[in-house]
Amino acid sequence: MSLLERARAGDDSAFGELVEPFRRELYVHCYRMLGSVQDAEDVLQETLTAAWRGLGSFAERASVRTWLYRIATNRCLNWLRDGERRPRTVPGDLGAHAPAPTRTVEPVWLQPIPDALLAGLPDDAPGPEARYERREAVSLAFVTAVQGLPPRQRAVLLLRDVLGFRAAETAGMLELTEDAANALLKRARAVDFDRAAAAPASPRQLVAAGRFADALEAGDVDAMVALLTDDAWLTMPPAPLEYQGRAAIGAFIRHVGLRDGRRRYRLVPTGANGQPAFGCYVSDDGDPVAHALGTLVLTMRDERVAVFTRFLDNAVLPYFGLPRSL
Repeated sequence: MSLLERARAGDDSAFGELVEPFRRELYVHCYRMLGSVQDAEDVLQETLTAAWRGLGSFAERASVRTWLYRIATNRCLNWLRDGERRPRTVPGDLGAHAPAPTRTVEPVWLQPIPDALLAGLPDDAPGPEARYERREAVSLAFVTAVQGLPPRQRAVLLLRDVLGFRAAETAGMLELTEDAANALLKRARAVDFDRAAAAPASPRQLVAAGRFADALEAGDVDAMVALLTDDAWLTMPPAPLEYQGRAAIGAFIRHVGLRDGRRRYRLVPTGANGQPAFGCYVSDDGDPVAHALGTLVLTMRDERVAVFTRFLDNAVLPYFGLPRSL
């Protein structure tokens, strides 16, 4: 008896064996769709529950993998259609001393994903339609850009250009005509995805990232600024304020991040979205305990920091194996 036959007969352990090879890649697909490791975990569980309950109707016209992606993608679309079920708030006032931002953008609901959760993904493009390599498709720049697409454009782009499904397969998964799916893909491809930001950090870049972290821990704003590119950005999703350039970023770090010398940072190295990252801990006014304050992800260009992304959300810390305080 095959695994599929045993699972259809009610053997839940056989079902577990049937779907296990696809669990991690389905999780990452849900993360790309939703931008949240927490939401991806919930939707993956919904996907597997729906697959178990619907196994009897699986007609085997497509592979198990394609069938699971169909369920996962549509569960993600339902989640987005419902307006996201997890309560979310945009960070409020950053303080009276916050400098004027370079620009104000729409809030982007985004969490970093630990590199440990990206381990074990297939290295090769699964089909001829794939345009993005694995490292490109998990970079912070790519995932951020994807969150700006309407949900169905997002789904088509990921299924075609990241996962390599054919046009007919993608249309079938989304219950669209092939022409409609191709039109959605054309509009999604019009977005400028920064592929250069996806290059894996070199040993020299990792050293530079470490020097940047050391400078932040020491409260040395001048040393931090010296490690930025001339056109560097500071972003803080979902906060709508963004700062560009050494002067603007330096002023923000000095007056808001470090609170004019009253706040100290301790950073714990980790990795997120295939990029250098750190768990952030702060202590104010000499407090001996440093309390968690989210994560920091660096996008490197040459040996400088091109994008300094500050996440204030502590909800992701358990996924990184990071404590609440030091």
